[in-house]
Amino acid sequence: QVQLVESGGGLVQPGGSLRLSCVASRSIFTATVSMGWYRQAQGKQRELIARITDDGTPMYADSVKGRFTISRDNPRNTVYLQMDSLKPWDTAVYYCNNWPTVSDYWGQGTQVTVSS
Repeated sequence: QVQLVESGGGLVQPGGSLRLSCVASRSIFTATVSMGWYRQAQGKQRELIARITDDGTPMYADSVKGRFTISRDNPRNTVYLQMDSLKPWDTAVYYCNNWPTVSDYWGQGTQVTVSS
């Protein structure tokens, strides 16, 4: 069964932290070398913000560099995103998927809202 299940979002004040988790089916987790976290803010296109290779090498978009940390647990087919020093413009629905993506399938995402 093909699936991506994101969790861990919520409402947080500016400067706060959240940790997102994504459990993927094995077929997705191993389809490409990298897994990524993406986000889509209201009215904007989905964007890649972080990715990690199967050996743990991360890369980040400039907008999150130094604040977010991506990690993965290969035996558990799970990818994490630790988000610190959150800012209002981090508000979006967050998704995980392969990088690059290999299909049009996406999970339901998890909403992150940064607001005082």
